[in-house]
Amino acid sequence: MNSYDTTVKVLKALGHPLRLKIVVGLAKEPQCVKDIWGCLGLPQAVISQHLAMLRTSGIIEGRRHGVEMHYTVTDPLAKVIIDFIEQN
Repeated sequence: MNSYDTTVKVLKALGHPLRLKIVVGLAKEPQCVKDIWGCLGLPQAVISQHLAMLRTSGIIEGRRHGVEMHYTVTDPLAKVIIDFIEQN
């Protein structure tokens, strides 16, 4: 996959308002699904679907802590995009 393909993949994943909100929050600190859906006030199933899309896009990773899965942003391009958004 060339750099344009990778960039398009990240931009598509971040192109949905809810996924963008999730990634902005995760860029600040790792969170578990319960924290994410609690902050956004949406059903867990909806949040889980969007987290799955972000995982398959390579933007976030999940790490298990006991019974909870904590997610964090790992994609460098996504981090740059979020930094840009936060500055403007």
